[in-house]
Amino acid sequence: MAGRKKNNKPSYSTSQLLNYESDSYLERTSRPVYAIVFLMPFLIFYEIGTILINTDVLNRSQVRVVAFVWLQQLLQYLGTSSRIAWLAPPLVVILILIGLQLASRKRWYFCIGDYIPMVVECVLLAVPLIVLSLFFNNSSLAPDGSQAAATCVVDRAAGPDAGPAVPLATEANGHSLMANIVTGVGAGIYEELVFRLILICLLMMFFQDLLGLSHSNAIVSSVLISAALFSAHHHVIVLDGQLGRNAPFNWTEFGFRTMAGVYFAALFAIRGFGITAGTHAFYDIIATLINALVFDH
Repeated sequence: MAGRKKNNKPSYSTSQLLNYESDSYLERTSRPVYAIVFLMPFLIFYEIGTILINTDVLNRSQVRVVAFVWLQQLLQYLGTSSRIAWLAPPLVVILILIGLQLASRKRWYFCIGDYIPMVVECVLLAVPLIVLSLFFNNSSLAPDGSQAAATCVVDRAAGPDAGPAVPLATEANGHSLMANIVTGVGAGIYEELVFRLILICLLMMFFQDLLGLSHSNAIVSSVLISAALFSAHHHVIVLDGQLGRNAPFNWTEFGFRTMAGVYFAALFAIRGFGITAGTHAFYDIIATLINALVFDH
């Protein structure tokens, strides 16, 4: 009996803590392959949207999410040509998720009927952050797509090699509603990739494998540090090896985003990357719309 239990023990996903019933909605939608299919429209929307909100042919600059630009610069540092690095970040997201899917040994299929429930789940999971943001900020919400977006300007005509990326203080640059939504969607994907999927894994390796901390202490340390860095990068960002100020430092906004970082980390551990990135993106979309309809009048 003991041997049979051991053989029948379901495998755990590489990115989650809970072990769901095999082929249940929660188990299926936490798979990396589900994240690929679920986030594909978001990736396409961000790429097309970025082009559409920068249609002025006389304006050679283009607004990009900082985490997106970090991936471009990392690819160039690794020897990738500037043209490929300019187009590659969405492919990097997909390749990382394919690697996680292979490592998880989960089934490779997607039930199209799960897509709408995943959207609804992401919207519902974004509601606690909306409430928390309203509690912290009486006069407006704090989405990544508007009030203090971690965005920068890069040259869209000549590619990343044309010059350094320039941070933006978005309160003064007059982003349109669509621009805020587009950058919010990009932040949902690429910030979750950098600060949750990549950074937490690296911090876990550092604390647990190198420093020898217990698993629980490594988790707590990794989550808190990644959340604090996630919050800080909305105020001070590093591009091309230089520090830049994005938005004026505010303890209220810093505290809220740190708590949001902890929330996203918990969500990532429980529901996987797809739902976490979707929740982040929908929070930004909802917060941007509420700001436009309620607070900006």
